[in-house]
Amino acid sequence: MRTLPTVVAYRLLGGVGATLLSCAGLAAGALPVGAHAAWWSALRQLAGPGLLCGYAGLTLLVTAWWWAGRDLRPAQTAQRAAPAAEPRTVRRSAALTLACWAGPLLVAPPLFSRDAYSYLAQGAMVLADIDVYRHGVAQLGGALAVEVPQMWQQTPAPYGPVFLAVAAVVSGLTGGKLVLGVLGLRLVAVAGVALLVAYLPRLARHCGVDPSAALWLGVLNPLVPLHLIAGAHNEAVMLGLLVAGLSLAFEHRYGAATVLVTLAALVKVPAVVGLLVVVSLAARHRGLPTSVARTAGVAVGTAAAVTWATGIGYGWIGALGTPMYRHSWSISSALGRVALRAAGRAGLHLGDAPMRLCLALGVAAVLAVAVAAWWHRRRLGPAYALGLVLLAAALLGPATRPWYALWGLVLVAAAANGRARPVAALGAVVLAFVALPSGFGPDAAQAVLAAAGVLVGLLAVGSLRLLLPPAAVEVAR
Repeated sequence: MRTLPTVVAYRLLGGVGATLLSCAGLAAGALPVGAHAAWWSALRQLAGPGLLCGYAGLTLLVTAWWWAGRDLRPAQTAQRAAPAAEPRTVRRSAALTLACWAGPLLVAPPLFSRDAYSYLAQGAMVLADIDVYRHGVAQLGGALAVEVPQMWQQTPAPYGPVFLAVAAVVSGLTGGKLVLGVLGLRLVAVAGVALLVAYLPRLARHCGVDPSAALWLGVLNPLVPLHLIAGAHNEAVMLGLLVAGLSLAFEHRYGAATVLVTLAALVKVPAVVGLLVVVSLAARHRGLPTSVARTAGVAVGTAAAVTWATGIGYGWIGALGTPMYRHSWSISSALGRVALRAAGRAGLHLGDAPMRLCLALGVAAVLAVAVAAWWHRRRLGPAYALGLVLLAAALLGPATRPWYALWGLVLVAAAANGRARPVAALGAVVLAFVALPSGFGPDAAQAVLAAAGVLVGLLAVGSLRLLLPPAAVEVAR
């Protein structure tokens, strides 16, 4: 037996939280700076209350997700003595839950980042035949470019031709209109998340992980609705293609797997590491030299065909260094800034050498994790090893954002058992709260408002648990 509120309440709770966050975004989100209508100006005056309301809603959403995970444990225990649930049923349940939590965010202003504006501007640059790998959006000018923060105005695009072609289509179809453009990008992100919903359970089964648990940690975790949907980030497409490709590789469809993983890398380059998993799996049947040769041939052919078809050119190869830009933040770049300040206080004028050294150490640490993961790939499994490498790249590389954690988190969800799962879940909770809805860092007043919003959300959850006891309504499971 299971209680009806246990099934329905966390969907409703998360939906209410997402609705509050969506409404708060009208005042405290990443609002367009070029909108001068009187009602926009009036809403901006409510940024403080909006921030408090947004963090209250965020707390409800995160609590709903954690509640769903606790509900999953007894269900898994019962399934050990019963036939496994149909994959279609598992996917349908996850999709319905995600729709409740992400639906309200589809119509919100951009949240937690202004990257959607950059995507639209870069898509417009492609349409205008401006080389996005040599110029920043300042070269485009106009209403789209003004929405991109000043520090990124001169930065070339760090994305591959697959995503830039998609951004160009969205920008062209929406005629440069911000509201329609953001909605179009979110629909693209939804398509990527749909691939995750479809293929993550398949990958989890190949890795010996319960598909429901994989979907809970990899798709339903708050970073997906908050950043892939509300933020419209291209990680949704990258991860959808990557997981689909890895799933096919486990099913011995190595050619199709290589094509999909290569397409994922042509959205964002970190996915290229997935080709090592394809090689590793193919080598079990074809031998290593043959697997390397075939995978490399298909990958190079796919990249060449896509680059030719999009007409964007090979500038994306040279643009791979864009994440090293001086405004990027990560653990290694933060250490570099500390080293620069320490050198300045000591009277040493070392230029950017401390920053370059710390960034190089960060890259070296990522490579060390990659070597260790490859060495232990038989014990960890290739998908889990890849997840650890991508997590290291997200945290220790030259640039880090909360949604970058999904690079590895999705694969950890599909392939890891034991202690790694609660650690990954706790990490997702922490990262859900670190970015303001505006996409900028908080000052002291904003930090206090955010903390107050979390407290309001926790009080609301406590009141709900008192008003709705678990045994309110019972139905057969």
